[in-house]
Amino acid sequence: MGMAVVATMVALAGLVVPVGVVLVARQGVANAADAAALAAADAASGAIGGYPCDVADVAAGLNAATVTGCELDGLVASVTVSRTVLGFAIASSARAGPSP
Repeated sequence: MGMAVVATMVALAGLVVPVGVVLVARQGVANAADAAALAAADAASGAIGGYPCDVADVAAGLNAATVTGCELDGLVASVTVSRTVLGFAIASSARAGPSP
């Protein structure tokens, strides 16, 4: 009986831990998208040097993500980034720019 309880707890932990890792990574990817969009918008406005989508790629890379989409509409940057965690592709998008 005791071994069955221990085995069940180990099995549940084996399921819960990866789910937790993916959920934490999802927030990290969202943060990477925010940082990349802000960096691209800053470059578009001239606040920092560089090409907006190149700067976004660097910002995403610093957050362990890869830019999969980058578009500019004037000074507004829309960026999509992704990262693969435990075999799951996680993507997030963000927009940044001056207030309308």
